[in-house]
Formats: sequence, structure tokens, C-alpha cells
Amino acid sequence: MTAKTIKRPTLGLALLPIVLTLGVLGIQLFYFKDFTPHVPLAFGLAITAALGWMQGHRWHDMEAGALRVVTIGLQSVAILMVVGMIIGTWIASGTVPYLIHAGLQLLTPAWFLAAGMLLCAVVSVSLGTSWGTVGTVGLALMGIGAGFDIPMYWTAGAVVSGAFFGDKVSPLSDTTNLAPAVTGTNLFDHIRNMMPTTIPAMLIAFVIYLIAGYELVDGRPVDFGKIETITLGLEQNFKLSWIALLPAALVLLLALKKMPAIPSLFAGAVAGAVMAMTLQGSGLHDVFAYMQSGYSIETGVKEIDSLLNRGGIQSMTWVITLVLIALGFGGALEHTGCLEVIVESVLKRARSFGSMQAAAVGTAVATNLVAGDPYLSIALPGRMFAPAYRGKAYSTLNLSRAIEEGGTLISPLVPWNAGGAIVITALGLGVADGNFDNLLYIPLAFACWVSPVIGIIYAYLGWFSPKASAAEKQRWHDLGEAIQIIEPQAGTTGLKPSLATG
Repeated sequence: MTAKTIKRPTLGLALLPIVLTLGVLGIQLFYFKDFTPHVPLAFGLAITAALGWMQGHRWHDMEAGALRVVTIGLQSVAILMVVGMIIGTWIASGTVPYLIHAGLQLLTPAWFLAAGMLLCAVVSVSLGTSWGTVGTVGLALMGIGAGFDIPMYWTAGAVVSGAFFGDKVSPLSDTTNLAPAVTGTNLFDHIRNMMPTTIPAMLIAFVIYLIAGYELVDGRPVDFGKIETITLGLEQNFKLSWIALLPAALVLLLALKKMPAIPSLFAGAVAGAVMAMTLQGSGLHDVFAYMQSGYSIETGVKEIDSLLNRGGIQSMTWVITLVLIALGFGGALEHTGCLEVIVESVLKRARSFGSMQAAAVGTAVATNLVAGDPYLSIALPGRMFAPAYRGKAYSTLNLSRAIEEGGTLISPLVPWNAGGAIVITALGLGVADGNFDNLLYIPLAFACWVSPVIGIIYAYLGWFSPKASAAEKQRWHDLGEAIQIIEPQAGTTGLKPSLATG
């Protein structure tokens, strides 16, 4: 096409592709009862590109903008593939079956949900990966919950609360490092500043899961026959030994040594393959098949077969293709200026600190909903809102907490987001088969949505909302981003024009 003058979209035009995409997505989900959001998101990308073309953008430029954001998400795609391999080999090695067997013997139904949340939190903090925790310990907890007759969505809610809590505060987590990086804050200051919201949210969730555990088993005898059937089935098909935990111990050791996530997880997958061959008697070709296509077994016990027939790279293709399309959609929205126009409109209306903090959380949540990627939901508002916090002389630690909570914690609650897709796939919630009941895990993942609500309340009350210190202001100047520390006038963002886009 010939060169055109690029027009900046109005707020209405910027919102149009998002509204139309959500409309197509709603038809697919609620009218056709088909939980495959890939094509609606692809239509969203096409709609955005058509709008961009009308505004003067060339296709090649929009394609490059979309692919740039896709490139940012390739690390998460690699992690998804490695997690698929881990699930396959850790089932074959006996690691997951051993955890299920031990949990059925050690845990009680009443304490199961609360204890499961804490276990996932500890593992996730140690490993620095919520996805890896969901696919291993979370999968084992789903088996234990099935043995206790706990509804799948309750177990999934507890797993998600614990696993993503760890991803939020672990210094080994990529998102925990990304949030302070894009806002210019210190990693450990960022983690400390999240404690006032994280600790109350986890305590609230723990109490709810404890009460729910007692209510779910109140007056109902435990089906020990079902538990015995599951444990016996595991004993007959696997050599159950604490040695099977060595692959998990290896990943934990590498995480503590601060090794990168992908090689650490891949080492865990290889260790699981070695354990499957040495302890369970699998062949080399078998473990290659487990890594590629997942583990397969027929024990005759429905609960075991439905839980352990999973894993492998191929099991992640549904998630990976969804992530790539969602990232492309988000990249097109960013390149055409739609996201920038929307965020600037929000900033103009955020006159108080409380409303600005709520806007930052809301923008991270909205990016999760629209773009489907937790990384973009942290990076985009982190870039866009940082100058506004500096203009109001508030520490950008407030912003890093807001985008971490609206980004990391909300991502598993959006089914078409990378976080939500991995939860649904790894835990076998069956949503892709039309079983929408298991989406009840979303409101039951209490720690994930209670934490940002507490953070917004703090902002309006002025609690745990630090002003910029002299050292932080000096750091801004050292970075060449000196600004006037003044209270913004009504209807403005308080930014110099040169800083308005970060």
C-alpha cells in the first residue's frame, strides 16, 4: 500500500476492536458453548489490523509490532513445553503417584484444602514457577482431592491460590523480577512492599479453605473404600518410594542456586525420565514418548486413569497456540496506539492517588483479559503509569505492587489467558470438553483476587502507600528522567509531555 499519514485513534476507535472481540468471544463461549477462544482472538487481531490500516498503518509495520510482542512471550512458550515434558516424566517416574499416595494417607479431608494451598505456596516460592507447581504438586493434589470426594473446582481454587502466591513473591520468579524492572524499583523492596496485601489475603484464603473443608465433609462419612481403591491401584502399577521425589529435589536445588527457569525445569524432566527407567522399568523410547505425547495407563480405576493420562509437549499445543494468538492480538493493539489511548484516557481521570492505583490494577487486569498474557499485563501498565507516579511524587513501589497483583494474580483467573489455560490443561478441568462447572475455581481462588482488592483499599485509605524517598527521586534524576514534583492540576496526569508515554 502507499504511504499514508498515520492518525491517532480516538478513544471510541481504540475501544472498538476490544469490544468487538469480546462480543465474538462471548458468542463462542456462551451461545455455542464452545470453549475454544483461539478463533475469536484471531478475529480480534484482524479487526485491529483493519482499524490500523484505516488509520494509516502499513501491514508490514503492524505485523512487525505484533511479532515483537509474540517474541516477548516465547520464553513462556518454552516453559509450557518443558512443563508438559515434566508432567509426563514425573508421572512415569512415580513422583506424582507417590505424592498422591502419601497425601491420601497423611492428609485429612477437613484440612485438605487449607493444607494444599500452603503446600503449593511453599513449593512455588521455592521453585519460582506457578506453572511448574500447578503441573506437578497441583496435579497430585487433584488426585488426593478426588480420593476425598472434594469437588474439582474447590481443589483447583486452593492450588491456584497457593501456586500463584509463590509466583508473586518468589525472587526466582520471572514476573516478580519483571514488575520492578519495568518500574525502576529494587527487587527485594518490591517483595517487601507486597507483604501488607499478600499476608492478609493468604490468611483470609486459609481460613475460608479451612471452613470449607469442614463444611464439605460435615456429616458425610469419608469413603475409605474409594481411597483404598486408589491407593491399591497406585501400588499395583508403580513402585512407590521416596526415591521418586529426587527429580523434584533436583529442581528445588537448582532453583535455590538461582539457575534459570528453563534449564532447571528441563533438568527435572530429564531426571524424571531417568527415574522412570531405573525405578519403574520404562525404556528409553517410552520416556521419549512420555515427553512428546504424555503418559498413558489403564489401571481400571477411573480416578487414576483420568488423572494420570496426561502430559507431554503435545498436551500444551492448545495452550501454546492460544498464547501466540493472544500475544499477536495484544501486539497489534499496542502498535496501532489503541492501548496507549485507552491508558492515557484512564490516567486523565485518575486524579487522586487511590484512583490512580485502582487504574493501574484495572489496566493490568484488562490487559490480561484482552491480550491474554501475564507478561504484557505487567510490562504495558508499568511503562505507561510510571511517569504518573513520579509526577505525584509517589514511590513506583506502589505501581510495581499494583501491576504484579493485577497481572500475575489475575492471569490464572482468565481462562483464555496463558495462566488460566495452563491451569485448565494441567489440572484436567475438562473445560475444553464443555464442562464449564469447573470454571468455579475462578471465584474460589480467593488469594488471587482478594490481594488486589486489599491493595486498592489501602490506596484510598493512604495505608502502605509510600511516597518517593529522596534516594528514589535522585535515582530518577540519575536516569535522566528529572521531573517536577508537583501536584497535577485537575484533568491532567501531572506529566511533562516528553514523559507521557513513559
